[in-house]
Amino acid sequence: MIGYVTLGTNDLQGNAGFYDAIAKEMGVGRMMDFDTHIAWGQWDGGAGIALTRPYDGQAASVGNGTMVAIEAKDPDQVKRLHEIALANGGTDEGAPGPRGEPDGEGRTFYAAYFRDRDGNKLNAFCMVKG
Repeated sequence: MIGYVTLGTNDLQGNAGFYDAIAKEMGVGRMMDFDTHIAWGQWDGGAGIALTRPYDGQAASVGNGTMVAIEAKDPDQVKRLHEIALANGGTDEGAPGPRGEPDGEGRTFYAAYFRDRDGNKLNAFCMVKG
């Protein structure tokens, strides 16, 4: 089970507003706030997201093929998260919409993709019936 995901950043304070807005839509806030890292989520809740300056002092870089997925409650929240990301300095990597074919239970993967200001890739998703 994943407790949290940490992403590297070269501009902690500059990216903080991006994640503050995403966290607010998800109904959580900052649970840790230090000079070198910030974490969003809820103690004893689901998985959280943290941003940190790399411990080794080197520049943060984006992992090719690495992505953080945020589980939304419905397609409307997927759309809102995508809009919030773009309004807070993020870039579009795929507009909200269904992806792929329905699974064996008739559910379809509904998702939107975006990057934060450092280029880290995120996805907001939910499963929709029908």
